[in-house]
Amino acid sequence: MKLVLLSGGSGKRLWPLSNDARSKQFLKVLEDERHQLVSMVQRVWGQITERGLGDSSFIATGKSQMEMMHNQIGRHVPLIIEPERRDTFAAIALTAAYLYSEQEAGLDEVIAILPVDPFVEGRFFDEVKQLEVVLNDSGANLALIGVKPTYPSSKYGYIVPSASGRQNDSGYRQVNRFEEKPSEERAGRLIEQYDALWNCGVFAFKLGFLIGILEQKGLPLHYKELVRQYHTLPKVSFDYEVVERTEHIVVRPYEGYWKDLGTWNTLTEEMGNRLIGKGMISEDSVNTHLINEIDIPVSILGLSNVVVAVSPDGILVADKSASPRVKDFINYNQGPMFEERSWGWARILDDQRYDDGRLVVTKRVGILQGRNISYQLHINREEVWTIVKGEGEFIQNGNYMRVKAGNVLHIPMKTLHSIRAVSELEIIIVQSGNGDEDSRLVELYNTWEEVEEHCTNM
Repeated sequence: MKLVLLSGGSGKRLWPLSNDARSKQFLKVLEDERHQLVSMVQRVWGQITERGLGDSSFIATGKSQMEMMHNQIGRHVPLIIEPERRDTFAAIALTAAYLYSEQEAGLDEVIAILPVDPFVEGRFFDEVKQLEVVLNDSGANLALIGVKPTYPSSKYGYIVPSASGRQNDSGYRQVNRFEEKPSEERAGRLIEQYDALWNCGVFAFKLGFLIGILEQKGLPLHYKELVRQYHTLPKVSFDYEVVERTEHIVVRPYEGYWKDLGTWNTLTEEMGNRLIGKGMISEDSVNTHLINEIDIPVSILGLSNVVVAVSPDGILVADKSASPRVKDFINYNQGPMFEERSWGWARILDDQRYDDGRLVVTKRVGILQGRNISYQLHINREEVWTIVKGEGEFIQNGNYMRVKAGNVLHIPMKTLHSIRAVSELEIIIVQSGNGDEDSRLVELYNTWEEVEEHCTNM
């Protein structure tokens, strides 16, 4: 059995901490058993490993998330890379082609798909393992996990089992239909009359089932060829394209803790600390949370049932009950102001466009000890670096020098350069150039070994 986690989306309901460069699954706001802050993906991968599924698990993600994924859970975790975002049908089709052509998995291999960010108990993954038994016993095309609802919610889709179908000895029932986010009144009737289950987005199939669908649609079965044609795949969900058109589906009910942490009100319910970052919350502020990622202190006085989230991207002050609306309310035309990279992080401090057309961007960049940025050049930007912390090795057009806190480096346009942190580095970088031109970046080598071999006069 192969387990595949789907990691995509921008998580705009958790703005301003999540953005196109850092989706919600990477936010370090949850606590592990040692009371250290971890992200959703770190928590889930830890649970999978504890359940003995780590060696047979993969993560399907986009190119923009590769570095952050490696940074948070390590480079040993196998990634299936989407060249662009095209919704869940395309992602799962690419996954099937990868397992079939690159991993040489057999057509009878069971593939389980689940989101990368469920908040569940570890035993939930024991239920996922049982989907292999369910598929083999039932002969179904798809086997799902449905969560037994604790209350009638309008936030989730529902799986409606067949009225005449009893639960089998292997713990599954036949599926009659699906209902997407009904009203609370309708959800209550579905639960009472049909034992309807929350659809938690977890399902399994035999690889041959999906390979057959790819053949019917005339899509390549080889991963590399499907990557080349990926832009032609429809932007449509797997539920719409496959699940709703499949006749023989079974569901295994799960009675245990499960929650979708997609909004601030649900996420804060699972946070161990009311306060993360610099600031204060008054004692009469009940059920209020503050998450502050910048160095300016934030004080909350006499406000209850509120979430305040602060990042370089912006500031959110919201009643928790209204926080799910943030995705529709926020429409700021700006790129990410903070990015976590495999070598460290970058934070934009200032971004100014002047009347003469010049664009000046000031960044604070941190490079982890032993890491380096790529050997690169900017076509239309010059840079001034001021090293404010640590020591490093700097290469510019093949010339090597040691640098440390207090050094100032000038990097003209079209000048190749790279730096490696001997100890943890922090650099203030001022970029300037013509704001009307494309700020193109050319990268030659990624590893320091390649840079030393090809680029230095050491």
